[in-house]
Amino acid sequence: KIVAQGSPTEPIVFTSASPNPQSGDWGGIVLCGKAGYNLSYNGINGLFQVEGGIDNANGDGLAGSGDAVAPTVVDNDSSGVLSYVRIEYAGYAYQPDKEINSLTLACVGSKTVIDHVQTIYAKDDAFEWFGGSVNCKYLIAYKTQDDDFDTDNGFSGKVQFGLIIRDSLIADISKSEAFESDNNATGTTSTPKTKAIFSNITAIGPRATLANTGNSLFLAGAQIRRNSGISIFNSIIVGWPLGIYIDATTGTSTALNIEDSTLRLRNVTLAGNAVNLKFAGTAGATVNSDAALTSWFTNSYYNNDVLTNVSDAKLIQPYNYGAPDPTPFAGSNGNAKINTGGDFNDAKFTGDTFFDKTATFRGGIAPAGVLASWWKGWSRF
Repeated sequence: KIVAQGSPTEPIVFTSASPNPQSGDWGGIVLCGKAGYNLSYNGINGLFQVEGGIDNANGDGLAGSGDAVAPTVVDNDSSGVLSYVRIEYAGYAYQPDKEINSLTLACVGSKTVIDHVQTIYAKDDAFEWFGGSVNCKYLIAYKTQDDDFDTDNGFSGKVQFGLIIRDSLIADISKSEAFESDNNATGTTSTPKTKAIFSNITAIGPRATLANTGNSLFLAGAQIRRNSGISIFNSIIVGWPLGIYIDATTGTSTALNIEDSTLRLRNVTLAGNAVNLKFAGTAGATVNSDAALTSWFTNSYYNNDVLTNVSDAKLIQPYNYGAPDPTPFAGSNGNAKINTGGDFNDAKFTGDTFFDKTATFRGGIAPAGVLASWWKGWSRF
């Protein structure tokens, strides 16, 4: 458990000790809670050995509800507070596919407070959730190497207001994405299922224009695969090689989660992506091809939007890396669907008290008002 409660004028900064800091100078922050997890460790269901080589001789690297002392799921567990915090130059590759992220949330419960957290130059993922039920607000991922928001193993929390800004040169050999989401590594039906809900995310990819290419290791704004049931609402995905990639090639078909409406994409704008929608996998659901995915996504009922160029989204200066401004232009100079095209009428929001439903815009930044400035002051670019 950690309590790191900063303020808008005095954020707490976890950073490199080097006078010439580099991505990967130190490991990162790992929180281990007692909430749900959908696989097992050493034959104990719900127990998770955190990746990255963290010593677990005394249980330090173990998380989840399979604790031998108290084998009870604690979805409302508290791992403390991270508020107005920057995590800079973190990330460590212990072995291939076994890395420490800037912020690892391992089975973290819903009483944990995570808000106003920025990662800078993450060597692996910026934020990765392994199971758990923690809710998060106001997250920034700046110049990540691998994935920005990675959700696995039954993460069922809620995330609102996120800003992702990539560097066109910085990507990872494992392929880099804003969202990467799995139910688990082999796509089984194990429960709890990955059903996280994200709303109001701006994900700025590596390509300022269609003529730009950037690092060839970039893949997609969102890769949803391996039986994930994630949902994304009221968001903007701009400037990626692929906008949204539904990968149904491994395990139980992710397309079935579209079929039964577990997986939802609503009020989402894609802009300036080389390919907006791609499907991979075998038949077995109504959505089973690029054309079927496009038809589903563009169904007027879901109020999604596809724009040709990044500039059509009318963000002020999303590709000024030193002084970015992802704020949408306001009024008649802005894009009407982005400025006013968000809502919380979907059934997944019924009875919800976490999401700020005044955010009736798309993306993480409002065109005006208090929600236009949450990302300023405590952050660094």
